[in-house]
Amino acid sequence: MKMSTKGRYAVMAMIDIGEHARGKPVSLGEIADRQDISQEYLEQLFGKLRRANLVASSRGPGGGYMLARDPAEINISEVILAVDEPLSVTRCAGDAVPGCVKGERCNSHDLWSSMGRQMMTFLDSITLDDVVSKRNLALAASIRQAKDRHVRPTL
Repeated sequence: MKMSTKGRYAVMAMIDIGEHARGKPVSLGEIADRQDISQEYLEQLFGKLRRANLVASSRGPGGGYMLARDPAEINISEVILAVDEPLSVTRCAGDAVPGCVKGERCNSHDLWSSMGRQMMTFLDSITLDDVVSKRNLALAASIRQAKDRHVRPTL
């Protein structure tokens, strides 16, 4: 699986805000210290997160970032995609690549491509609130997916 530090760090920072905001902005310096991430790197990520309407900023003393929406309305997949990080498990770029091994589609392409889609489906069914609340993520995803399909979840 290919996911750069952009996606991982953006998720870590969003979780940090979810855990520490308590109705007030959280500074990037505080997030950087707690998560051991460069503040300059976080500034780049937060520009993208703000443009995606995932965080809102406030300036001045006591300024920082807050979640722009309720954490139950923010899917983890949104955070990853906001920082331009599509998940990739194939060694080629995407599903429609004409050839990834000697000009041919590799023999395992469909397997890895399907796994990548399942991962995105999972991340799309997990909210920031699920992670901050430390819910059983597999169960939360199963319940949410079952509701979307109107069937009973498998436990």
